[in-house]
Order: sequence, then structure tokens, then C-alpha cells
Amino acid sequence: MNDVLPLIELRDVAIYHSQDVFKSARYGDSDPDNDMILSDVNLTINRGELVFLIGKVGSGKSSLLRVLYGEVPLTHGEGRVAGVNLNRLKQKQIPYLRRKLGVVFQDFQLLYDRNVYENLRFVLKATGWKDETQIEQRIKELLHHVDLTHKIHKMPYQLSGGQQQRLCIARALLNSPEIILADEPTGNLDPASAREVMDLFAGIRDMGCAVVIATHNVANLKNYESRALRFDSGHIEELDLNLIFGKK
Repeated sequence: MNDVLPLIELRDVAIYHSQDVFKSARYGDSDPDNDMILSDVNLTINRGELVFLIGKVGSGKSSLLRVLYGEVPLTHGEGRVAGVNLNRLKQKQIPYLRRKLGVVFQDFQLLYDRNVYENLRFVLKATGWKDETQIEQRIKELLHHVDLTHKIHKMPYQLSGGQQQRLCIARALLNSPEIILADEPTGNLDPASAREVMDLFAGIRDMGCAVVIATHNVANLKNYESRALRFDSGHIEELDLNLIFGKK
């Protein structure tokens, strides 16, 4: 059954700083071990799972996310994301992959010359939506979901940090993705706004998406039913949260 197949599956994956590490190493120009970010990555993530990536800055969390959404090519190991084979992914196929994903960034990456409605409309038009009635309906539906209906005509700079991030979540959900990837989404937010954002992610998980979040906020591991992967010394280790927090 399709609904039990992993949405993310990585086998024996290694990630390097340089895409040309193997070519360089072949000619003795560099030491591949010094260029390695992560090695021996074996990971399976299913529908309806919330997975936190934790570790120090530079430990490889963001690099792994970039591989998952196609910004960095997978050159060692095997990977599939939402049914897409990352080993065979060509540049022209990346937009197809990203329609299956929603990506949320710490720094929002909104269009600051357009209002809330136009930020979302831009994405829908760019991904093939043509019917303006359907576009309007989808935008209003998602703004209601993230409690921003009353901000529909505001410019991004007129929103608080928490509101901007909720807008980013609405943007990530526009094309009903199977996976949400978030890179430090609460890093710039006050505690109350961060909790609102995390509650949204938990709700998205409950709708059947896989949600993967790189974070420094380890309190989230206790507050939300989840898995946690610790990045340390070039490797990934899954933590037993039941053991850590004494859950039964």
C-alpha cells in the first residue's frame, strides 16, 4: 500500500562540502575525509512522523535538508524523497520534486515588495495554477489555517516575526505537499510565537505529512510526540526519547 511506503529513505549516504570531491581526490588534490560533512546516513521517515534534527551549528543538519530538497546533489549512497530518486535527479526535474515538498526557512525568504495575498499567488502561478477563483479559494483557505485572514492585504514588513513564519508555512502548504522541511523555523521568534509555529507543524503532521525540522530548541523534543536525530562528529544517531524523558 502506498500509504506505508517511506516518504524519505536514505541508504549509505555521505555528504561533502564539494560536489567535485571524488574527482579532486582521484588526482590527489584534496583529502575526501576532510571534505566530508556526514557519512553512513541511513534514514527512513514515514507519513505522519515529526522528526527533529538536533546538533551544533555546522554539524550537517542544513546540508542534509538541502540534499532532500534537491539544492545539493546526492553523489554517494542512495536516496528517495516522495517517490523521486535523488540519484537520478536532473536539474530540470528539481521543480517537480519541490512541488511534493514544502520548505520553511529561518529567514522567511518572502517577497517584500508584495502583500500577503500576492506572496502566495506568486507561488501558485509559478507552479501552474491558472484559475483565479481557485487561486483565491486556496489562498483564503490556508490563511485561515494559519490565522492570517485579517492580514491578507498587509505587506510582510507589517507582520511580526511569528506572523511572517506562519505565512511561510501557508506558502509551504499551497500545493498540498507530502513532506515539510523546516530549517530552524523558530530561531528568530519569541517563545510564544515559536510555540504557535510548532503547534502548526504538529497539526500538519497529524494531517499525514512527514515533517522534518532542524532546531536548536531541544524543549520541542519533550513537548511534541516526535523522533529525534542527533548530528555529531559527522554521523547521525537516533535518540530514544522515551528513555531520555522517562515516557512510558
